[in-house]
Amino acid sequence: MTSIGNSTHDQPRAERVQSLTEDELQALCEATDAAILDGGGFGWLNVPGRQAMERYFRGLLMVPERMLFVVRLDGVIVGAAQMVRPPRNNEAQAMSATLMHLYVAPYARGRGLGRLLLLEAEQCARAMGYQILNLDVRETQEAAIRLFRTFGFHQWGTHPSYARADGRTVRGLFFTRRLQDNERVVPAHPQASSVPIPATGPASVTGHSLTLYPAIDLKDGACVRLRRGEMDDATVYSDDPGAQARAWIAAGCGWLHVVDLNGAFAGKSANSAAIESIIANATVPVQLGGGLRDLGSIERWLAAGISRVILGSVAVKNPELVRAACRAFPGRIVAGIDARSGQVATEGWAETSDMKAIDLGRRMEDAGVAAIIFTEISRDGMLTGIDIAQTAELANSLSIPVIASGGVGNIEHLRALRAATVTAPGIEGVIVGRALYDGRVDPADALRILS
Repeated sequence: MTSIGNSTHDQPRAERVQSLTEDELQALCEATDAAILDGGGFGWLNVPGRQAMERYFRGLLMVPERMLFVVRLDGVIVGAAQMVRPPRNNEAQAMSATLMHLYVAPYARGRGLGRLLLLEAEQCARAMGYQILNLDVRETQEAAIRLFRTFGFHQWGTHPSYARADGRTVRGLFFTRRLQDNERVVPAHPQASSVPIPATGPASVTGHSLTLYPAIDLKDGACVRLRRGEMDDATVYSDDPGAQARAWIAAGCGWLHVVDLNGAFAGKSANSAAIESIIANATVPVQLGGGLRDLGSIERWLAAGISRVILGSVAVKNPELVRAACRAFPGRIVAGIDARSGQVATEGWAETSDMKAIDLGRRMEDAGVAAIIFTEISRDGMLTGIDIAQTAELANSLSIPVIASGGVGNIEHLRALRAATVTAPGIEGVIVGRALYDGRVDPADALRILS
């Protein structure tokens, strides 16, 4: 097995390759063998033998309609993906490309490499003018399915007899994702263009785009912001949560982040009227956390119009509930991990547990949550900047997206977070509260920096 360095300075990197050295070919074959033996990410069910594998990849590089992407850890290839372009005689489907055979070797998982690989392939397809990216996957490849869903792929169909594996017939899931914001006229065949593909992914000095989540924290029916999570240290910014929701949407925000602070301490929803007002005024998705401790309350708010619910304290104290919620509402459960110096805090931040944030993140990933919201409590509301080091470490330890929270005080903090996505591609967005309310960060500037 190829040795994978344990240094915290390993820099994962994804790229398209058009040729392979002998050493690279051997590393790629080794990663592929390991993925096949692990049961995921490739069409083979049994390792075909090294000569057959080498012939396969050498031949693949000679096929014009196929593009090979690899992901490296400490310079060593540990995973790959392929993008298939429509043949030149298929003008009717020239706007679509297909992603297939995306995998990371088992010995290199847990570092966000699958997300990095998918991001590189998607950005390459977008840069080439493709409007649609399609893929299909066996239902048994649960980690890959979670990755595709959190990346915004829409499942449009199911094949009941998709493949045979382990002596049984398994279903296949079909996904699609629109790559361009607006449908537009493209060349009859995008890959015929002589325009070079722009550098994407880690080669960019600014990192990838991030989602801005303006925070609406509710206490006693009003919009407030706390300092370091202390309920007695709250600043009231608005007594009309619905109007505040409209204001952030009018400013261009595509998501709202709502927390029932009273509910977080009480263990049940305590600002229902305010939350319902936000839902009634929202024309964008809303994620809600605070006091959601049972399936009934989760189901109630999802049925009422909430897009995703955030489970915090219950993630530590009742992980089976998280698993049950993820099974019942796939793609709509987010885990909130709040920490002081890396140790998880619960009960509205009133208690600190012995569990480390990374350990809880891995448990939540295994439970099936769609994303993690990570907050360093000591920085929350203090305007001193995000704990980027902890956030990046968590993001690189997981294959699901991580949303940063706590500490944004100026536009440079957002610029620094986006730059951090060069080496921590698993960071998906950032929650901003006090800095937006105080005017230290203008929403338009924030959206421009993050987009």
